[in-house]
Amino acid sequence: MNDEEIVWDEYYGGPSRSVQRREALDILQLAKDLVALPEGDLDQVPLNESLRHQVNEARRITQQVAHKRQVQYLAKHLRKHEDEVPAIRTAVDAPKQERRRATAQLHHAEAWRDRLIAEGDEAINALLLDHPQADRQQLRQLVRQAQGELKAEKPPAASRHIFRIMRELIG
Repeated sequence: MNDEEIVWDEYYGGPSRSVQRREALDILQLAKDLVALPEGDLDQVPLNESLRHQVNEARRITQQVAHKRQVQYLAKHLRKHEDEVPAIRTAVDAPKQERRRATAQLHHAEAWRDRLIAEGDEAINALLLDHPQADRQQLRQLVRQAQGELKAEKPPAASRHIFRIMRELIG
Protein backbone atom coordinates (compact mmCIF):
# COMPACT_ATOMS: atom_id res chain seq x y z
CA MET A 1 0.00 0.00 0.00
CA ASN A 2 1.13 3.54 -0.67
CA ASP A 3 1.90 5.81 2.25
CA GLU A 4 -0.71 8.26 0.95
CA GLU A 5 -3.43 5.63 1.30
CA ILE A 6 -2.70 4.90 4.96
CA VAL A 7 -5.20 6.66 7.20
CA TRP A 8 -3.82 7.30 10.65
CA ASP A 9 -6.15 7.03 13.58
CA GLU A 10 -5.66 10.31 15.46
CA TYR A 11 -6.57 8.87 18.85
CA TYR A 12 -4.31 5.81 18.77
CA GLY A 13 -1.55 7.20 16.58
CA GLY A 14 -1.44 4.31 14.15
CA PRO A 15 -3.16 3.01 11.06
CA SER A 16 -6.87 2.39 11.41
CA ARG A 17 -8.18 -1.13 11.81
CA SER A 18 -9.69 -1.12 8.32
CA VAL A 19 -6.32 -0.17 6.81
CA GLN A 20 -4.63 -2.97 8.73
CA ARG A 21 -7.30 -5.40 7.51
CA ARG A 22 -6.87 -4.35 3.87
CA GLU A 23 -3.10 -4.81 4.17
CA ALA A 24 -3.55 -8.26 5.72
CA LEU A 25 -5.99 -9.28 2.96
CA ASP A 26 -3.55 -7.99 0.36
CA ILE A 27 -0.76 -10.15 1.81
CA LEU A 28 -3.14 -13.14 1.97
CA GLN A 29 -3.91 -12.69 -1.74
CA LEU A 30 -0.17 -12.55 -2.45
CA ALA A 31 0.24 -15.84 -0.56
CA LYS A 32 -2.55 -17.42 -2.62
CA ASP A 33 -0.93 -16.17 -5.83
CA LEU A 34 2.44 -17.59 -4.78
CA VAL A 35 0.94 -21.02 -4.14
CA ALA A 36 -0.92 -20.94 -7.48
CA LEU A 37 2.16 -20.01 -9.55
CA PRO A 38 3.57 -22.67 -11.88
CA GLU A 39 6.92 -24.08 -10.75
CA GLY A 40 8.86 -22.29 -13.51
CA ASP A 41 7.40 -18.92 -12.56
CA LEU A 42 7.93 -19.58 -8.87
CA ASP A 43 11.65 -20.11 -9.50
CA GLN A 44 11.82 -16.50 -10.73
CA VAL A 45 10.40 -15.14 -7.45
CA PRO A 46 13.04 -13.99 -4.94
CA LEU A 47 12.03 -16.07 -1.91
CA ASN A 48 14.26 -16.87 1.03
CA GLU A 49 14.55 -20.49 2.13
CA SER A 50 11.89 -20.36 4.85
CA LEU A 51 9.30 -18.70 2.58
CA ARG A 52 10.04 -21.18 -0.20
CA HIS A 53 9.54 -24.01 2.28
CA GLN A 54 6.19 -22.54 3.35
CA VAL A 55 5.06 -22.23 -0.29
CA ASN A 56 6.03 -25.85 -0.99
CA GLU A 57 4.24 -26.98 2.16
CA ALA A 58 1.05 -25.16 1.12
CA ARG A 59 1.26 -26.78 -2.33
CA ARG A 60 1.75 -30.23 -0.80
CA ILE A 61 -1.38 -30.03 1.37
CA THR A 62 -4.50 -30.79 -0.64
CA GLN A 63 -7.23 -31.01 1.99
CA GLN A 64 -9.25 -27.81 1.65
CA VAL A 65 -9.33 -26.60 5.26
CA ALA A 66 -5.71 -27.57 5.95
CA HIS A 67 -4.60 -25.92 2.68
CA LYS A 68 -6.40 -22.72 3.61
CA ARG A 69 -4.77 -22.75 7.04
CA GLN A 70 -1.33 -23.30 5.51
CA VAL A 71 -1.82 -20.42 3.06
CA GLN A 72 -2.77 -18.18 5.98
CA TYR A 73 0.37 -19.33 7.78
CA LEU A 74 2.39 -18.42 4.67
CA ALA A 75 0.75 -14.97 4.73
CA LYS A 76 1.83 -14.60 8.36
CA HIS A 77 5.42 -15.35 7.36
CA LEU A 78 5.17 -12.86 4.49
CA ARG A 79 4.08 -10.17 6.95
CA LYS A 80 7.17 -10.94 9.04
CA HIS A 81 9.33 -10.37 5.95
CA GLU A 82 7.52 -7.24 4.81
CA ASP A 83 10.71 -5.66 3.47
CA GLU A 84 10.88 -8.44 0.82
CA VAL A 85 7.19 -8.21 -0.16
CA PRO A 86 7.49 -5.51 -2.89
CA ALA A 87 10.09 -7.55 -4.80
CA ILE A 88 8.01 -10.70 -4.39
CA ARG A 89 4.85 -8.93 -5.57
CA THR A 90 6.64 -7.56 -8.64
CA ALA A 91 7.94 -11.02 -9.53
CA VAL A 92 4.49 -12.60 -9.03
CA ASP A 93 2.76 -9.96 -11.17
CA ALA A 94 5.23 -10.19 -14.08
CA PRO A 95 3.88 -13.49 -15.50
CA LYS A 96 0.31 -12.20 -15.16
CA GLN A 97 1.14 -9.12 -17.18
CA GLU A 98 2.91 -11.22 -19.82
CA ARG A 99 -0.13 -13.52 -20.12
CA ARG A 100 -2.43 -10.49 -20.45
CA ARG A 101 -0.22 -9.07 -23.20
CA ALA A 102 -0.13 -12.40 -25.05
CA THR A 103 -3.90 -12.77 -24.70
CA ALA A 104 -4.42 -9.25 -26.03
CA GLN A 105 -2.24 -10.06 -29.06
CA LEU A 106 -4.28 -13.20 -29.76
CA HIS A 107 -7.53 -11.24 -29.53
CA HIS A 108 -6.10 -8.63 -31.88
CA ALA A 109 -5.12 -11.35 -34.39
CA GLU A 110 -8.59 -12.90 -34.12
CA ALA A 111 -10.22 -9.52 -34.71
CA TRP A 112 -8.11 -8.95 -37.84
CA ARG A 113 -8.89 -12.44 -39.14
CA ASP A 114 -12.63 -11.91 -38.63
CA ARG A 115 -12.45 -8.48 -40.24
CA LEU A 116 -10.52 -9.83 -43.24
CA ILE A 117 -13.07 -12.58 -43.82
CA ALA A 118 -16.04 -10.23 -43.37
CA GLU A 119 -14.79 -7.23 -45.38
CA GLY A 120 -12.42 -8.79 -47.92
CA ASP A 121 -10.26 -6.46 -50.01
CA GLU A 122 -11.04 -3.32 -47.97
CA ALA A 123 -9.70 -4.97 -44.82
CA ILE A 124 -6.67 -6.29 -46.70
CA ASN A 125 -5.85 -2.75 -47.86
CA ALA A 126 -6.22 -1.46 -44.28
CA LEU A 127 -3.99 -4.26 -43.01
CA LEU A 128 -1.33 -3.52 -45.60
CA LEU A 129 -1.20 0.12 -44.44
CA ASP A 130 -0.25 -1.09 -40.95
CA HIS A 131 1.85 -4.08 -42.06
CA PRO A 132 3.33 -3.49 -45.54
CA GLN A 133 5.43 -6.68 -45.29
CA ALA A 134 2.26 -8.82 -45.56
CA ASP A 135 1.72 -10.76 -48.79
CA ARG A 136 -1.37 -9.28 -50.47
CA GLN A 137 -1.82 -12.11 -52.96
CA GLN A 138 -1.63 -14.83 -50.32
CA LEU A 139 -4.05 -12.97 -48.05
CA ARG A 140 -6.58 -12.42 -50.86
CA GLN A 141 -6.42 -16.08 -51.79
CA LEU A 142 -6.86 -17.22 -48.17
CA VAL A 143 -9.69 -14.78 -47.52
CA ARG A 144 -11.58 -16.08 -50.57
CA GLN A 145 -11.00 -19.66 -49.44
CA ALA A 146 -12.19 -18.83 -45.93
CA GLN A 147 -15.32 -17.14 -47.27
CA GLY A 148 -16.03 -20.18 -49.45
CA GLU A 149 -15.49 -22.55 -46.51
CA LEU A 150 -17.85 -20.46 -44.42
CA LYS A 151 -20.60 -20.58 -47.06
CA ALA A 152 -20.14 -24.30 -47.66
CA GLU A 153 -20.00 -24.98 -43.89
CA LYS A 154 -16.63 -26.72 -44.22
CA PRO A 155 -13.95 -26.81 -41.54
CA PRO A 156 -12.19 -23.42 -41.33
CA ALA A 157 -8.72 -24.43 -42.55
CA ALA A 158 -8.09 -21.18 -44.44
CA SER A 159 -9.38 -19.17 -41.50
CA ARG A 160 -6.86 -20.90 -39.24
CA HIS A 161 -4.10 -20.16 -41.74
CA ILE A 162 -5.10 -16.48 -41.78
CA PHE A 163 -5.00 -16.48 -37.98
CA ARG A 164 -1.46 -17.88 -37.98
CA ILE A 165 -0.37 -15.20 -40.45
CA MET A 166 -2.00 -12.47 -38.33
CA ARG A 167 -0.30 -13.78 -35.19
CA GLU A 168 3.09 -13.61 -36.91
CA LEU A 169 2.44 -10.10 -38.25
CA ILE A 170 1.20 -8.70 -34.95
CA GLY A 171 3.56 -10.59 -32.61
